Amino acid sequence: MEPGEGPAHACILRVALALPFSHLYDYLPPTDCPEDRLVPGHRVCVPFKAGARIGFLIEVSDESPIAPAKLRRAIEVLDQAPVIHTPQLGLLIWASDYYHHPLGEVVAQALPSSLRRVRAIAPRARDAPGPSTPHAPPPAAPVLTANQADAVQAITARLDRFEVFLLEGVTGSGKTEVYLRIVEAVIGAGKQALCLVPEIGLTPQTIARFQERFAVPIAATHSGLSEAQRRAAWWTTRKGLAPIVIGTRSAVWSELCRPGVIVVDEEHDLSYKQQQGFRYSARDIAIIRAKRHRIPVVLGSATPSLESLHNAAIGRYRHLCLPARVGCATDPTTEVIDLRRGTARGPLSAALIARITETLAERRQVIVFANRRGYAPLLLCPECAWAAGCDRCDARLVYHHETRRLRCHHCGADRPVPTGCPKCGSAFLCKVGHGTERVVESLREHFPAARVLRIDRDAVRGQAAWERVLARIAEGDADILVGTQMLAKGHHFPKVTLVAIVDGDQGLYGTDFRAGERMAQQLVQVAGRTGRAEDPGHVVIQTHNPHHPLLAVLLREGYSAFAAMALRERREAGLPPFSALALVRAEGRDTRAPEAFLQEARSLGLREGHQGAALLGPVPAPMERRADRYRWHLLVQARERTRLQAFLRAWLPQLAALKSSRRVRWSVDVDPQELL
Repeated sequence: MEPGEGPAHACILRVALALPFSHLYDYLPPTDCPEDRLVPGHRVCVPFKAGARIGFLIEVSDESPIAPAKLRRAIEVLDQAPVIHTPQLGLLIWASDYYHHPLGEVVAQALPSSLRRVRAIAPRARDAPGPSTPHAPPPAAPVLTANQADAVQAITARLDRFEVFLLEGVTGSGKTEVYLRIVEAVIGAGKQALCLVPEIGLTPQTIARFQERFAVPIAATHSGLSEAQRRAAWWTTRKGLAPIVIGTRSAVWSELCRPGVIVVDEEHDLSYKQQQGFRYSARDIAIIRAKRHRIPVVLGSATPSLESLHNAAIGRYRHLCLPARVGCATDPTTEVIDLRRGTARGPLSAALIARITETLAERRQVIVFANRRGYAPLLLCPECAWAAGCDRCDARLVYHHETRRLRCHHCGADRPVPTGCPKCGSAFLCKVGHGTERVVESLREHFPAARVLRIDRDAVRGQAAWERVLARIAEGDADILVGTQMLAKGHHFPKVTLVAIVDGDQGLYGTDFRAGERMAQQLVQVAGRTGRAEDPGHVVIQTHNPHHPLLAVLLREGYSAFAAMALRERREAGLPPFSALALVRAEGRDTRAPEAFLQEARSLGLREGHQGAALLGPVPAPMERRADRYRWHLLVQARERTRLQAFLRAWLPQLAALKSSRRVRWSVDVDPQELL
């Protein structure tokens, strides 16, 4: 730092800046700044290089490793009161340490972006949400089942202390009603409830359910909001004006002035793990936050993660079960169609066509689940076996029929379809595989009178479009819904009585050790969209592997039996939850730089003496080249999380000092959920 004025007293401001560096920056206080403004959590404008930046005051110290005469003076403390209160700041510091991510970036992402550059923190009056008053009196709450009542009683009896409740309930068992009763008790105690959902698409129906029940302001927070809306939600939440906060992953950082409970719906969902930048798990942060506030946290799912089931088995979580659907709804029946018999007509087998015909004749809705966007995932020359590949990734280009384009779903590369094979000149190119566009085309051929609605990220863009789609479904303005995993999560479609899974083989042979778990969860979740009202539901799964052990156990004995089998396999292999992992990723313009950096990193780790950690790799990533960059992995594994953290704290600072680290982009992912 450049020299500044000497201090009038021994007071050093330790400031975090939103920069990719782990250390704090030391400054002298602004001239004539009252001491009561020098409190951690304030935003501070400080000189940085030739300009100025907004940082966050983390602590006030009486010493610095830099001589006082060389310290620069902060320009201004921006706010009258801290923008981050002490409990929240402590959580952010913990998260920065656990995930080994620079504190300035961690703090910055927890605030609306406008607070990183402007002074005033109060929103305009028109931005603040008003009371959520229903137009009609709220409907009477339904009578709870015995299992629901037991769950509500168990959780509400512990509202004054920390405990983790794993609420495992089959789809349609009334988990949301349990949430509503818990939130009712929390609001009655004058406290706030934070409810997390995995996808933006689930927020409209969740908010609607809460608005029906509660005539109080509800703050929504997710990435689909405007900056003004996010800032208003932040303000009303921290001031306690909104007793209920509903949002996606980032909502876990909402500052609550009177926290009472945290609910994490669909706790198993991969969306709760941030995959870029600050790679945190919102589910795990919710647990740590609840512990710090001494309040309960409820993890709900029909298909709990293996980690959560293991924690329940060893007594770390309290396991509550809702084993049956509410009301007259019954579990759907399941039918497996063996595609090896050659009865498929394109993506649809003759048996599936017959089931759809029967359902439409009954004037009910059908979901056809195809977890691939586009028309065909492969464009192939049958003469020479040339396949259309991405020039920037180790991936095939997907054919999109609507635009007549080839598109990479990894880097976004886009180009026209060639008129012939670039390799042999053949004029005939085959479209191999079935995406949502092809499934829609086939359905319209077989059912020309049916109203077919496609639901994927290409067809439904933005929150407004998604809400229009949900309204069409609720009004019965669609007969067949064709979609990807957007349809699989938590939606209530009472008119759907048939769910068809076009390709039940996806995930059976994935490279990630969690692939089987993800597939089982997806199958159970999408199957749960049917038979949620009076009419019984039916699930049809098309597969080339009807006798695969995963499918066999899942379909014959259910998700609990599958999870028990998968946990035994994980224990034998020493994989999470029976060990702790961290993944160091490195990427560069060629393969040499990331490999060399990780080889040097491994050597440093071996010299550290392991400290109970094993270093696996380095190896190329399963998709080595992505967006024209070559990616390599080094996995760190330890039997205990404390040993893993001790090793990382000693090792990672050494990696940052390596010259080879400057030739690559590298990051560390603690508790990685994907190894791709």
